Amino acid sequence: MQSFELAKQKFEQPFFSLLYEAHTVHLKNHESNKIQASTLLSVQTGGCCEDCAYCAQSIRNGTKMPKQTICDVASIVAAAKHAKAMGSSRFCMGTSGRAPNDQVFELICSAIKEVKALGLEACVTMGMINREQAAILKSCGLDFYNHNVDTSPEYYGKVITTRTIEDRIHTINILQEVGIKVCTGGILGLGETNDDRIKMLILLANLNEPPASVSINRLVKIPGTRLESAPEVDPFEFVRCIALARILMPTSVIRISAGRESMSDELQALCFFAGAGSIFMGDALLTVPNTGADADIRLITRLNLTLA
Repeated sequence: MQSFELAKQKFEQPFFSLLYEAHTVHLKNHESNKIQASTLLSVQTGGCCEDCAYCAQSIRNGTKMPKQTICDVASIVAAAKHAKAMGSSRFCMGTSGRAPNDQVFELICSAIKEVKALGLEACVTMGMINREQAAILKSCGLDFYNHNVDTSPEYYGKVITTRTIEDRIHTINILQEVGIKVCTGGILGLGETNDDRIKMLILLANLNEPPASVSINRLVKIPGTRLESAPEVDPFEFVRCIALARILMPTSVIRISAGRESMSDELQALCFFAGAGSIFMGDALLTVPNTGADADIRLITRLNLTLA
């Protein structure tokens, strides 16, 4: 079990000492100079009853985003083929809402099989699901399920009140029990402290088993949400979080997710050195902009990296 005291010591050590330790751990557990790329498609957008303070899709925020009708399987397959052509090895499908209804769930199950037939890994994020649904997803061939914890247990209630962090952990436990790999992480820039960031990473590290993938997002501030004026995250503190995640969860793949479109190439390179080995490619992540594939390929080439 990871302790807060030891994790904080590591987080607060001199910046280059922290990066050296994280990079050493990364080289021992992962192939050097490889970046895994995923693509995320919003299959159903908007109209969510949850009150996540950062999200444009919540009907409780002031964004007034119209609810998008669910995509059909053919459209999903076309997007997956495009993602594979860009260089992505994993295709992720996201739906809005607290939990999927029967129509959404059945469509996603059909889409998973089609995505797998293309030779891609399949990932979905649909909110909370039960054990029966998890078992069905596993039987369809689902590789990954994304279910972020967002922030520390102590700060969670300041961001979301319509569910608890225990609800999130319950779903994660179910997914791991049926053998689906979990992608989970959080968002930096919600107004939390560095202690909250450390506690979030400890929470992930101390799950029943380490997450297969850890997603670290930098808040994209959306007008109309309650966090549209949240303070910026210091870039070096962001890198420290990547490094600590690498040290605490040596075998997990660390992904820098939302917020990359406002990161310099130099900041992203520091994140890769600190242990990030995955990115999302494509022009959008659900409702927020993302770095385009052309820019990603240029950066990967400049850093002598290759797509895994």
